Amino acid sequence: MTSAERREQLITIARGLFAQKGYEATSVEEIAARAEVSKPVVYEHFGGKEGLYAVVVDREVRSLLDTVTASLTAGRAHELVEQAALALLDYIESSSDGFRILVRDSPVGSSTGSFISILSDVGTRVEHILAEEFKRRGLDPKNAPMYAQMLVGMVALTGQWWLDARKPKKQDVAAHLVNLAWNGLSGLEAKPTLSTRPHK
Repeated sequence: MTSAERREQLITIARGLFAQKGYEATSVEEIAARAEVSKPVVYEHFGGKEGLYAVVVDREVRSLLDTVTASLTAGRAHELVEQAALALLDYIESSSDGFRILVRDSPVGSSTGSFISILSDVGTRVEHILAEEFKRRGLDPKNAPMYAQMLVGMVALTGQWWLDARKPKKQDVAAHLVNLAWNGLSGLEAKPTLSTRPHK
């Protein structure tokens, strides 16, 4: 086995273990044993578990962003929302282990971490779509970044649920996501207020 082949083997084995057990519960010893090599071989290629994990996560981040970015091809806002929702579900379906790695060790709700960074990046890419739609409807386009993050977060959390549920079908989940998002967006008030007084 060449050095490059060994590196890919270690990445593949580690990816499966990180998905199954998480970063903390996966050891260099286990990765080495599954690859039938000694621990120093793992250290030689990656400098340790942290370096190997970083490579695995970086590949997943690129894969997810490429999938979402490539999906945004339509010009109409409604179709773009559909494409983005379906792209995330496509990634979850085709790369379940990768998605588990991203959400397990950097869950939605934490302020840092790879999954949060990805969602923020996707949200930024969606902002301009919403800003144009807001302008067209007479709403303040300055609020588009906030709504983009809400939209992406909703899709991501649903994706986490669907990862294990796998029912209903992917297209149905995407349709329901878009139904809630689009119909919610279409009924936005220009200056929303709370109907109850907040407790201090």
